[in-house]
Amino acid sequence: MTMAASTAFSPHLRLSPSSSKRISRFGIGLRPRPIDGKCLIRASASLSDPFVLQVAEILEDSLPSTSAPAPLQTLRDASSESLLSTPWPSRKDEPFRFTDTSIIKSVNISPVSLPPPPPVVEKDEEMPILVIVDGHVASSLSDLSGLGLEYGVCIGMLSSLDLEKNEALAKRVSDYVAAFEVRDLFWSLNGVGAPDMLVVYVPEGFVVEKPLHLRYYSSSVVVSGDDKLPVSNPRVLVMVDNGGEIGVVEEFMAAGEGNGSYWSNSVTEFVVGEGAKVEHSYTQSQSLNAAHIKWTSVRQESASTYKLVEISSGGKLSRHNVHVKQLGPDTITELSTFHLCVSDQTQDLHSKIVLDHPRGVSRQLHKCIVAHSDGQAVFDGNVQVNRFAQQTDAGQLTRSLLLEPRATVNIKPNLQIIADDVKCSHGAAISDLEKDQLFYFRARGVDLETVREALIFSFAATVIQKLPYPFLRTRVEKGIKQLLESRIKKS
Repeated sequence: MTMAASTAFSPHLRLSPSSSKRISRFGIGLRPRPIDGKCLIRASASLSDPFVLQVAEILEDSLPSTSAPAPLQTLRDASSESLLSTPWPSRKDEPFRFTDTSIIKSVNISPVSLPPPPPVVEKDEEMPILVIVDGHVASSLSDLSGLGLEYGVCIGMLSSLDLEKNEALAKRVSDYVAAFEVRDLFWSLNGVGAPDMLVVYVPEGFVVEKPLHLRYYSSSVVVSGDDKLPVSNPRVLVMVDNGGEIGVVEEFMAAGEGNGSYWSNSVTEFVVGEGAKVEHSYTQSQSLNAAHIKWTSVRQESASTYKLVEISSGGKLSRHNVHVKQLGPDTITELSTFHLCVSDQTQDLHSKIVLDHPRGVSRQLHKCIVAHSDGQAVFDGNVQVNRFAQQTDAGQLTRSLLLEPRATVNIKPNLQIIADDVKCSHGAAISDLEKDQLFYFRARGVDLETVREALIFSFAATVIQKLPYPFLRTRVEKGIKQLLESRIKKS
């Protein structure tokens, strides 16, 4: 049996020296894999994308040689199986029609395999914080006091948890990972390459009064002209039992100054129990030469609430995949997003909300500003109201502000409604600043530059003000104002 297709290597990828000494589950080099005492080759490898398999094997080779906890191994096995039949996305694929991933495919991918030295950072707020550097927890920079650990709240990396003591939790994590329905290439690559999984568990009825602040740093970067691309794969699972409440802040940034290149490929999953509540704040101000791809998956039980506020301004390629599934009646979902492009960036949001039960509520607001002639924003928002989701109240609105003649936005707001007793709406608007607005201020003696700054920032402020924590709001406002002011002065 020959499998020529599986041996076609990309000139931009090189396997690590250790890969020739081990048996890979992907079978890239036609190495046989022993199964039940027999020597077999995966026939499906011949139908796979060679580039995807190479990336997967490089990620696999970067993992520690020690055995992984059972839930993490379940994740890796499921992800590996998925990658055997998942091609690298191209512009011919509808979900990536307007999203160019060549920034990743055209270089040598280099996983960050060892915990890097922690960056020099200052803690600027008195609240619990967990610092993650290139996918590895930096314990010396973290402080989890005040989160209720003494009352049964569990926060820690899966490999460091006492799984015998937390046997029930370990089983729930394994069951959830094995049953996960929605996967794409980047979800699976994260599953193969994640060195560990951060588990956050809130017991039944417990309200965590202070938010958990997860701050992600990318410290392994390369400068312009280098053909390597460091990649990190942080993974987080948040499980909130019935009636529990927690606020989670995810903040992604580069360590240090400059616009180095790297790839952050992150996955965060939420399991929100009956009557539970999660407030999720997500900001990213990555380097303008970075690739930032993130998955957020949410499963909501009856009468639960999930609220997401997202502010994204960094990355040459930034893509956020959000998938929310309501698993019971009287469930509330709110998504609020602001994207900003000040250079030749792509800011991409692909979201899906699935309502299957009565009296579900969903609200989605998407706003973006494209302030560069080579910048583009992408929004593909799907709200699916299925047959038994009667008396659903769903609203979706997207508004885009284009400040340059060749600036681009591609939007696809859409509702799929099968139920017949619903209240659903959606709308879209794309424009530059209105002349009437400018005239109103100019007629009152306000100069044009001040007028433009005020109107543009107020457009973004409607989402920024939804951030529930003052320390985060202040930092985001400062960063957005600096980016807008620098761009407005250039134009």
